[in-house]
Amino acid sequence: MIKTDGASETQSSDVYMCINACETVAEALLVSRKILSEHQENLTFNNPAIESKILVEYAFDKTSMQLITQSDELLGKSAKNKLVSALTKRISGYPVAYIVGHQPFWTLNLSVSEHTLIPRADSEIVVATAISLTLSTNLNVLDLGTGTGAIALAIKSERPHWIVTGCDFKKEIIKLAQANAKLNELSVEFVLSNWFSAIATTHTFDLIVSNPPYVELNSIWLNQGDVRFEPNSALTSGADGLNDIRHIISKSTKYLNDTGYLLLEHGHQQANIIQQLLHEAGYKEVSTKQDLNGLDRATLGRWLG
Repeated sequence: MIKTDGASETQSSDVYMCINACETVAEALLVSRKILSEHQENLTFNNPAIESKILVEYAFDKTSMQLITQSDELLGKSAKNKLVSALTKRISGYPVAYIVGHQPFWTLNLSVSEHTLIPRADSEIVVATAISLTLSTNLNVLDLGTGTGAIALAIKSERPHWIVTGCDFKKEIIKLAQANAKLNELSVEFVLSNWFSAIATTHTFDLIVSNPPYVELNSIWLNQGDVRFEPNSALTSGADGLNDIRHIISKSTKYLNDTGYLLLEHGHQQANIIQQLLHEAGYKEVSTKQDLNGLDRATLGRWLG
């Protein structure tokens, strides 16, 4: 029997027996959905119908269409074991994206790892705002704390003539972002830099974007859902969650061309303070954009020199 860290012995045993009894892809899909539906105690905002499909596709190496056209295919032992492992991890709360190793974002498919945050749809407002700006056709863009490269790559996919650079503070993160650039056939440079530390002030940009850590150190949100497994270094930033944002705002003006923009993702209750910080730093045309749920999620300001 397969035992997965984080799940109880009873949970692991139950999953093993249920999946081992399945004979076909269709049965495995039905049983997987039932298992996820019955083990909700460690799951947040999950959809058993969607997640069971993703995990079965992953375990049996099938596409969505093949789940339908090959629904009567008999299952092998190794595929069953892979599904047992995936389901056991999931009911312990482990994120689906980390289990299957990838996550969709914008129009891209991105590899993920435990070194980075899982890209979320909320961050797409940063991309949408960036590409809506009326700027030159050969824009120079910097993505601070790029993680998987999601924002940088999505911007490049929509504005191929823009020069896009992403940076982050770990070699493992840079390698992942570079792999995602290759996977999606996009030309973005990724460099090792802790915020601006390795960016020369002679290298200036028309647009700086960032999805920095912005969660308070004592936030109860850190004990919920996928974030329990994501790196704290990418989530928390001081007592009020604004340490990194303050740093970025204070340093950014040295790296922006005149009329350039700074665009920051943030918590939905932080818009007012971030607008104030931008005004205090000398930014003009400050405004906040809402995410797909209608919550304040990204604030930008223009540096007029």
